[in-house]
Amino acid sequence: MKKNIILTSILAVILATGCSNSKKQNGYYANNGCFISTDTPRIASKTTLNTDFIKTKYTNIDYQTVENSKKLDIYLPNESLGAFPVIIGIHGGGFKLGSKNDGMNAAMLEAVKNGYALVLINYSLSGEKPFPAAIEDVKSAIRFVKANASKYNINPYKIALWGASSGGNLASLAGTTGAREVFNNPILGNPNISTEVQAVVDWFGPINFLTMDEEFKKEGIKGQIHSSPDSFESQYLGADIRTIPETVIRNNPETYISTKTPPFLIQHGTGDTLIPHTQSINFAKKLEQSIGKENVELHLLKCAGHGDPKAFDSKENLEIVFNFLNKHLK
Repeated sequence: MKKNIILTSILAVILATGCSNSKKQNGYYANNGCFISTDTPRIASKTTLNTDFIKTKYTNIDYQTVENSKKLDIYLPNESLGAFPVIIGIHGGGFKLGSKNDGMNAAMLEAVKNGYALVLINYSLSGEKPFPAAIEDVKSAIRFVKANASKYNINPYKIALWGASSGGNLASLAGTTGAREVFNNPILGNPNISTEVQAVVDWFGPINFLTMDEEFKKEGIKGQIHSSPDSFESQYLGADIRTIPETVIRNNPETYISTKTPPFLIQHGTGDTLIPHTQSINFAKKLEQSIGKENVELHLLKCAGHGDPKAFDSKENLEIVFNFLNKHLK
């Protein structure tokens, strides 16, 4: 389907950022007119978050009632009034790398400056426990936040999820399954608390693992190979994704979309070589069908690469993010 037809049915804004046609760069032009760099994009950062400006913080909190519980950090605004609406941030890293303290979560710290409590979580990586451990961790973190809301001066009825890359998949999956019992592991704690949230921000998350390679091919992008035994997705799901289609479907956030799904903001760069931006287009269309166009915002950042900080972390783009969050949480 041609892009101009798709965008007539989806609330989408094309942001002209992150595009480069420098002859000195290594790369090529894709079918969409973007110059695609062949330099390796970031999937995790070696830098750590600078939280010195935040006065009230609680770090490395055990959020599960099991041995070797996963940890989370809570950062509160530098103001006395509460209870604060909450953003739960979920880091990326191909389901294999990264942590809550990863420098790539820096944009999420803007939440504190905008009057939100920010909760950053660690979850089971693919080398630690196989699927569905990671999504079970995310949903247990939501339950923990709700169960301990009064202790940390936060509002349990005003919660958004914000994830990037693999974190975008986890945020989306937790969002679409919030009203369902699936992935609610009772041994992780607070089993009787709902995991429903009020909004989701999905930054360039993979949605349908099995279609990504073909989508890259159609876009003329020489992207990362996903349908292989050693891909990040295969490592995450525990086998070559081509041999376990039922598990891929189970992990796909689209599988669980319903009229109870919360509003979504989805952003993706059209120059992304790790996750095709058509994943986000297709996801947004399916969300629209159940929750309406007014509850789905899709923003395609023109020619931006995977996690390009100049595009995603810009003042202009973060204003879009917080306008969406303010609309649904304040």
